[in-house]
Amino acid sequence: MEHKTENFNKQNYDLSRVRTSFVEKVSTVLISQLLDDVLLDRIVNDGEKESVLEANSTRGDRARCLIDTVRRKGNNASRMMIAHIQQRDPMLYAELGLSCGQPAQPEPPVEQEWSASLIPTTDTFWREKLNDKHVYSVTKKSIKNRVALLITNIKFANEKFNRNGAEKDEENMDKLLTSLGYKVVKYTNLTAKQIDEAIIKFSKHPELKETDSVLVVIMSHGKLGAILGVNWENETSGDASPDEFPINNIYKHLGSQKCPELMNKPKIIIIQACRGEEGGAVLVCDQADSAVLCDDIKQSGPSPSADEENIEDDTLRCVHKEKDFISLLSCTPDTVSYRQRGFGSFLIQYLVEVMHTDAHKDDIEELFRKVMHRFEDFCIQNKRQMPTKDRCSLTKRFYFFPGI
Repeated sequence: MEHKTENFNKQNYDLSRVRTSFVEKVSTVLISQLLDDVLLDRIVNDGEKESVLEANSTRGDRARCLIDTVRRKGNNASRMMIAHIQQRDPMLYAELGLSCGQPAQPEPPVEQEWSASLIPTTDTFWREKLNDKHVYSVTKKSIKNRVALLITNIKFANEKFNRNGAEKDEENMDKLLTSLGYKVVKYTNLTAKQIDEAIIKFSKHPELKETDSVLVVIMSHGKLGAILGVNWENETSGDASPDEFPINNIYKHLGSQKCPELMNKPKIIIIQACRGEEGGAVLVCDQADSAVLCDDIKQSGPSPSADEENIEDDTLRCVHKEKDFISLLSCTPDTVSYRQRGFGSFLIQYLVEVMHTDAHKDDIEELFRKVMHRFEDFCIQNKRQMPTKDRCSLTKRFYFFPGI
């Protein structure tokens, strides 16, 4: 009898322990099913069931009210509720780490399997997020108007700077963006001036008004704060105007002032380029016998304000100069990033795998975190690389909803 009492106490504890995750993950459909179940079990009465549904307008509030009502009914009620979760949604049951009184058996660690193609979002998941005030609006119409900019520098005027293997990056990103519903505006082998002009032209794209988001992907050699054009030469050349595109220009051209069509819409920037520190180094070309290549351009060794009273509320509106951006850069400041001749850069390889596997259920910040997590154990020829999220000003969660 003592063992049974401990078991019952554990059930109530389990519901309390998973309360936050349950509220976050349970679907509207499952809430209704569980309410029917606990009504049939006489855990709640008709009035309590109606109260859960009618007194709470959001899915989260209903989930919170349901689990709290059952917990207050005692350990046996909690046990029965857990059993219904297991029967109705085994995946959620497993994610919450629940049990129905039987001791959990430890499972051997399972190696992550990555999908070779995008897993589609369910219509239920999309509709659940459709009216969530904490999620950027995505409609079927806006998905049809998505546009993305893809710039890849592969061949340089100085052939020793050619980015062997970057063709694969261009191919992989083009396929990924297209499968996510974006019409891809693509450029290859641009100077810094041409990169700037391409972004300005993109900022005037006619479909920006109807899109829900944009992606800008730029892949080239780089240095801290800049992307290199195809005519770049190292500083010893004496060129007074080096072929360098300031990364900050992306935010200027797509920000609220110069691109109002993208106001309050996610602007996702992905840059595959090194961010090597200036000074005391020369560009190291790709070694012919090396399978792992580097986009570093510097290596020294192997490794207007206005007075308030003058502003009329009905004619002027103050907006954030820079908002709704998120960037993923291929490495941290002053470090380099790597690519393989046959497969392309590690950043793009990992990004594609994570997007294919989890874009149907994760928002962009979580997807980027998972890409970064892939690099925790990155170790090839004693090399290290860690991507970084930068200048994130997203105020809500953004989901791609592939397949909707």
